[in-house]
Amino acid sequence: MLSFLILVAGLGMVVFGANIMVDGAAALAKKYNIPNIVIGLTVVAFGTSSPELAISSYSAYTGNSEIALGNIVGSNIANILLILGITSIIYPLSILRNTVLKEIPLSLLAAIILFVMANDVLLAGESKDIISLSDGIILLSFMAIFMYYLVHLAQTSGEDEDLNIINMSKAKSLLYIIGGLVFLVGGGKLFVDSAVDLALSFGMSKAVIGLTIVAIGTSLPELATSVVAALKKNSDIAVGNIVGSNIFNVFFVLGVSSLIAPLPKGNITDIDLYVCIFASLALLASGYIMGRHKVTKPEGIFFVLCYIFYIGFQVSQVQ
Repeated sequence: MLSFLILVAGLGMVVFGANIMVDGAAALAKKYNIPNIVIGLTVVAFGTSSPELAISSYSAYTGNSEIALGNIVGSNIANILLILGITSIIYPLSILRNTVLKEIPLSLLAAIILFVMANDVLLAGESKDIISLSDGIILLSFMAIFMYYLVHLAQTSGEDEDLNIINMSKAKSLLYIIGGLVFLVGGGKLFVDSAVDLALSFGMSKAVIGLTIVAIGTSLPELATSVVAALKKNSDIAVGNIVGSNIFNVFFVLGVSSLIAPLPKGNITDIDLYVCIFASLALLASGYIMGRHKVTKPEGIFFVLCYIFYIGFQVSQVQ
């Protein structure tokens, strides 16, 4: 119980740290007359992936690679099957044409690249499966291409992003940024350490903890954002938020984590990676193959049932 309470407290610190860091960085950027669209594509986008980044990076640093990799794989599965599933049950989600044609396929590509990089034994005959430093450089290169695409998209649209940026002095902005980083690092440490304790106490592998409890915990900000967007009938924001988060998780979070330390695959199985690919395929089918550019209530129920089945499978593996 104590480990679980510490885990919740650590997650709260991470989310709080991400929020105040984004507020401080956005305010500071505005002081230097940086356009809202650039702030949204960089500072805010980074902020939504901060919980995954903090926890996966600390996990990699402490040698808990299964939590680092499980967090990313599990978060991407939860983002689509659980969060978009719940959100589309609340309100049908329309998907922008550009998201269907480019961003969802890119999310699927990220899942496939992750599968390839995590299967050195199967695909290249190596002695063990590991996401190496060179893999991390490749992932960050994909991230750079994705950022270039976003900036180009923003420039061609000719629209500036409407952001609620808090007005504060440069000194206060810096204080928010530093304080946010302290909460991110401290909260990440508490979260990962307590997750390891929970895994040991329940006889669960670190991989299962990473794929379930850690993944769901770090996806809570996306859940809140998507549900609020759906209730306000800004459904394209809900889908774009999830798809963008999945791309960031693989290309940026996993890329940075593997630069900190090589990430052995460990007990993360190909089944987990297949489910990650399936989730993106299911979203692509909803938006493109069926031709409606929507995720409706029946599809949302299907997504949630798939996620419940997946979690049930993970729990059944605990000995």
